[in-house]
Amino acid sequence: WLENIQNWCISRQLLWGHQIPVWYDEEGNQYVAHNEAEAQAKAGPGVKLVRDPDVLDTWFSSGLVPFSTLGWPDKKAQDAAGFDLFLPSSVLVTGYDIIFFWVARMVMLTLYFTGRVPFKNVYLHGLVRDAEGKKMSKSEGNTLDPMDIIQGIDLESLITKNTRGLRKPEKAPEVEAKLRKNYPEGIQAMGADALRFTMAAYATLGRNINFDMKRVAGYRNFCNKLWNATRFVLMNCENEDCGLENDAACEFTFVDAWIENEFERTLATVTKAFADWRLDNMANALYAFVWNEYCDWYVELAKAQINSGNPAIARGTRKTLITLLERILRLAHPVIPYITEELWQKVAPVAGVAMGEKPSIMVQAYPASTKAIDEASDTKMGLTKEVIDAVRNLRGEMKISPSERLPLAVEGDATLMAQMTPYVKQLARVSDIRMVPDINAESQGAVAPVAIASGFKLKLVVEIDVKAETERLGKEIARLEAQIASSEKKLANESFVSRAPASVVAQEKERLAKARDTLTKLQGQLARLS
Repeated sequence: WLENIQNWCISRQLLWGHQIPVWYDEEGNQYVAHNEAEAQAKAGPGVKLVRDPDVLDTWFSSGLVPFSTLGWPDKKAQDAAGFDLFLPSSVLVTGYDIIFFWVARMVMLTLYFTGRVPFKNVYLHGLVRDAEGKKMSKSEGNTLDPMDIIQGIDLESLITKNTRGLRKPEKAPEVEAKLRKNYPEGIQAMGADALRFTMAAYATLGRNINFDMKRVAGYRNFCNKLWNATRFVLMNCENEDCGLENDAACEFTFVDAWIENEFERTLATVTKAFADWRLDNMANALYAFVWNEYCDWYVELAKAQINSGNPAIARGTRKTLITLLERILRLAHPVIPYITEELWQKVAPVAGVAMGEKPSIMVQAYPASTKAIDEASDTKMGLTKEVIDAVRNLRGEMKISPSERLPLAVEGDATLMAQMTPYVKQLARVSDIRMVPDINAESQGAVAPVAIASGFKLKLVVEIDVKAETERLGKEIARLEAQIASSEKKLANESFVSRAPASVVAQEKERLAKARDTLTKLQGQLARLS
């Protein structure tokens, strides 16, 4: 970029900026000087001078930023501003479209005036465009003020702001129409953390971004999820025995070991993502772990352990909940600093962290790996998840209300199932688990579907009215038979097949296939009832 540098025009015809330090006499001779008196001295007494009306090119002025903001060229001012500390700085963050306009010129000018490079690394991100993929521009009225996303803004104020100062004022009605369509209720307050998380998640290298407010809303929900999980943890750990004393008897289950494994993997992923400048990978790893593994799985499984009636297990669970949450907050702090600071102030004392004279998460050590992965716990937890998901699918297939608890018949390894029982009962809404030698021999719930989960056969035990169910199935079978007959007749009609659009014919064939498949299943259920 910086070899064979060519001259560039340093002037702009603008009404504001740093006026160019060049004076002209009546014959057009140029005098470059620090001020008018110096220029006059160069021109000689009595020579009439006029200063160039142009201002310095924006990029020329911006190119001075790395050192002009640090007291240069006054030595005392430099020392006061931390000139030696901040030049060079560690990293510049910018869009790829101004590498030469700005980045290269900062390098040129800083090297020329100070003999130093202005920064050690340059992180290039994509351009943030509007929802239609157009570059945001105040003169086009399609910009979004980050403060409006953070704090919220009503529709009329948003319209007023975006239709002021347009390059083409006649486009104001068009801009207003788009704003009313896209933001009929204005913009809700999303908070700074949600916006930061969104931009980190968008930061795939070199990729342009079509900004979507729904993404910000999704990450605001993530922050809410973390807040609510913290409330649950504090509710169960504050003023409770969390096993933080050395002599406390703690019993840790495979579930506790599994969530520690997941944190270790997430920590490794996040650490590598930062090292590789992949903020998107960092954000996605944090989101997946906190939302899916810690909140949706571990917090729910912890309820079963806390209520197990075993004080050592409950103590171990509380210790895992609170200490892991404290590390999660430190891990997430760089991307969501405000909520993590707020929550850490409440979590850290309960987790036994020494707060110091000026307690803040900002001055805490970043999390480091503390243990090896326990693969046996991962295997057992994987099976537990599989069984719970299978039972949940059965409930959905049978349209069973979430509030209704049913017995579960299980064929398989009784010893292994016993270890999973409290978790299956908690998360799959099962009243009790009945181990059986042959799942198909179960008389109760004989019409219920059977799910397979790694060697286990699972069936929900549903008490049914055989007469009523027989009547219901008979009516549904008759309806399907009539539908099938109608479809077969239509598809046998050569005129329909040849004249109807291909998509309509294909849709009719798909409808017939689905009806036949459903009929076969219902006939099987009816046969088992008789």
